[in-house]
Amino acid sequence: MNGADGAGRRVSAHVVCAAIRDDIVAGYFPPGGRLTEELLARRYGVSRVPVREALRTLESEGFVRTRRHAGASVAEPTEQEAADLLEMRRLLEPLGAARAAQRRTEAHLKVLRGLVRLGQERAEQGHAADLASLNGWFHETLAQASGSPTLAALITQLRHKIAWVYGDDGTARAGAAWGEHAAIVDAVARGDAERARGLAALHAERASAVRTLKHPVNAARRRA
Repeated sequence: MNGADGAGRRVSAHVVCAAIRDDIVAGYFPPGGRLTEELLARRYGVSRVPVREALRTLESEGFVRTRRHAGASVAEPTEQEAADLLEMRRLLEPLGAARAAQRRTEAHLKVLRGLVRLGQERAEQGHAADLASLNGWFHETLAQASGSPTLAALITQLRHKIAWVYGDDGTARAGAAWGEHAAIVDAVARGDAERARGLAALHAERASAVRTLKHPVNAARRRA
């Protein structure tokens, strides 16, 4: 009984964590905004126990900061922290693509090729609303194809944080972006790790060029 209760609480905390993270990324909870356990429990219809666990996880991920006597609040990234996110993407995603070329399965390739087809179709048709989710799914699958759960988790967490801090003005280059995706998948399918690494690095560089900060940088913490 106690073991089942513990498992249920862990699942609840995971679900609540994802929900809070999604709301932070979407801007429902703005940078610096307070996050009280009572408010969050009421919003998500859960007890305060999974909320407390979720906040600890989100603090470890950098989305939440907790201060003594002030409680939890949404983190406020500095200008340097924001720039570091893009630099880390340029380092980790090429590594993930290279590993995927060495370790991918046929199941991974099938999903990646299907996503490329869908992405290219939606880009040609101008269906911008579908492109963000397809893009996220593509990059998550590519990370999973690396065969390293740790690397995949880091890349996925990093992409969440970039979506939180930066807006993406890449709609105009959606067709080109999906062409780059297709080239990466081709290199992965051929097992060409160095080509996959180089193409992923170029893709990350071009994607970074069209991103702009969503929120003003916290000037007080700029030199932190």
